[in-house]
Amino acid sequence: MSRAERLLDLMQKLRLYHYPVSGAVLASELGVSLRTLYRDIASLQAQGAQIEGEAGLGFVLRPGFTLPPLMFTIEEIEALALGAKWVADRADSSLGAAANHALSKIAAVLPAELRLELDSTALLIGPSLHPGVADETLRLIRAAIRQEIKLDLRYLDAKEQASSRVIWPCALAFFDQIRVVVAWCESRQAFRHFRVDRIQSVVCLDVCYPKRRQALLKAWREAEGIPARNR
Repeated sequence: MSRAERLLDLMQKLRLYHYPVSGAVLASELGVSLRTLYRDIASLQAQGAQIEGEAGLGFVLRPGFTLPPLMFTIEEIEALALGAKWVADRADSSLGAAANHALSKIAAVLPAELRLELDSTALLIGPSLHPGVADETLRLIRAAIRQEIKLDLRYLDAKEQASSRVIWPCALAFFDQIRVVVAWCESRQAFRHFRVDRIQSVVCLDVCYPKRRQALLKAWREAEGIPARNR
């Protein structure tokens, strides 16, 4: 591995951690000595990377710094192409278009040989089996999640019983056959999961719910027994 590749790899490792990580851990993951790691961190700092911390305390990368040129491995290119195709096929039209636009921006700055790999990838997405859902419904739900706004639903459950719910949406899960909103339900005073194809109508209340989305997601994971991700 060249030094340039090692520096890019170090930047990527640091991006994965949202809290200070020790030099020993980074050196182990990169397969280099501590001395080499400290030298590489100093080099990145000299180029403008906001890496805070010091030996013995740990290091954390502040956002806002990238190293040109944009470089990806062949497998990273395949992952990006496959992910964009999945989103374009499974999400609403505006999110699908955004995935394609993002891929086009990446392609525009790739070296010619990597652009060819992106354009000619042999990884394909199978036919979608999920029930049809109106684009506007998914767009409204996604917007409410981003803005932390309450939604008023008219919902049909598995027994075809209709009910009205005011929810605090905090996540939207895309499965192969269904889409599910994770939300706090005011009437049930508990987290509930709502299949999007069973939502008969949805109205944005333009009222922010009283908790941050991250706090709701943390509470939902704890309620469901889902292990916390690295932070």
